Amino acid sequence: QRRGDSPDLAKAAKIAKASGADSIVVHLREDRRHIQDRDVFNLRKLKIKLNLEMSIAPGIVDIACKVRPDQATFVPEKRLELTTEGGLDVLKNFKKIKKARERLEKNNIAVSLFIDPDIKQIAAALDVGVGMIELHTGRYADAKTKKEKDKHFEEIKKAAVYAASLGLKVFAGHGLDYGNVRRITAIKEIKELNIGYSIICRSVFTGLSQAIKEMRQLAK
Repeated sequence: QRRGDSPDLAKAAKIAKASGADSIVVHLREDRRHIQDRDVFNLRKLKIKLNLEMSIAPGIVDIACKVRPDQATFVPEKRLELTTEGGLDVLKNFKKIKKARERLEKNNIAVSLFIDPDIKQIAAALDVGVGMIELHTGRYADAKTKKEKDKHFEEIKKAAVYAASLGLKVFAGHGLDYGNVRRITAIKEIKELNIGYSIICRSVFTGLSQAIKEMRQLAK
């Protein structure tokens, strides 16, 4: 937000890889209110899988073709949302998604779609030509009651089984944290989890004490 050099995302990515992360996921928004273009290009130089979350806007597709991430995940994007609020409507945006997918795949970029655990959306994802999807787990993560959480969990499980039966690779993410992730890992059809926010939130506190001690030492 400050457009400065700190925090250094490349340094963070190196720590993540050394600590066991399999990939780095970043969202280059159209209004650039998260990461910046230079961050994406700097991260691409590292020897770690880069998954670029992105809208299907032509300008963002142009950048993706230049960066050539290992994977691109198409997500819906609203200007006023704090974070992605739901899955991409594949049925409504079918032609635009297909056009963007074809362009990225010509540049050897694998394409995934971030969608709700909905059978119709999964079928549309297959028709649009992608080989993998990421199921939106936000409603499960945000559920306030056990009944509600169980309901959304079953939706995710059913969707994962169905998608896998179609030959799609199934991933999941959004809102997963240290208290709710284990149940999702029990769904054998889900092969990858994209978790970032809860890890960064936890790291603020697990590393806060050391950061304060180092600054006090320097500021004596």
